[in-house]
Amino acid sequence: MKLVLADDHTMVRESLARVLDSCPSVSVVEQAGDGIELKKVIEKTKPEFVIMDYSMPNHQAVDAIGDFLSTYPKMKIVVLTVHENIHYAVRVLNAGAHGYLIKAAAVDELLGAIEAVKHGNVYVSRKIADKVWQQLRAGKDGKTGLGSLSTRELEVLKLLAEGHSLQESANELGIKVSTVSTYRSRIMEKLSLKSNGELLRFAIDNQIIT
Repeated sequence: MKLVLADDHTMVRESLARVLDSCPSVSVVEQAGDGIELKKVIEKTKPEFVIMDYSMPNHQAVDAIGDFLSTYPKMKIVVLTVHENIHYAVRVLNAGAHGYLIKAAAVDELLGAIEAVKHGNVYVSRKIADKVWQQLRAGKDGKTGLGSLSTRELEVLKLLAEGHSLQESANELGIKVSTVSTYRSRIMEKLSLKSNGELLRFAIDNQIIT
């Protein structure tokens, strides 16, 4: 299988490429360091398999998954991430990704993940797999906490928890300040938060920020 590897950290890409070199069933045809480069590489090579970082410059993972699979429906996508929070995994899997691999376990689990996905299965890093499947089985009506937030609300939550103002968050997301304010109100209501301090604590406790 032709495989594209995308991560904005060169050392991570090189480490994973060395692991992949030992897998006779795949060939790394290109690498990418951001979302724009990844899109160009996919259009050029039309790979059967993509391993991509969740967080890269010029890249929104959930949107990218939908865009790529709408154009290349047979392509397999495994998301690579530092986030151990199950709600990130649920989002990318619901978007159509075929795997969710935590970077800390990537070297040990990568080849197994590829083999599982190649045979039509979905792979989630062992550390969080049980909780992810429980959340997915709960369905939409059973989702609470982070699971109740939309992708955009999660982005706003992260920016605000990192200390960005409403204006800075709006600039970062390319939307109006009033829209960010609306998202903030929805987040506070859904999560039953009453202050910025509670929002920050929630984000830390749920590994939205560290």
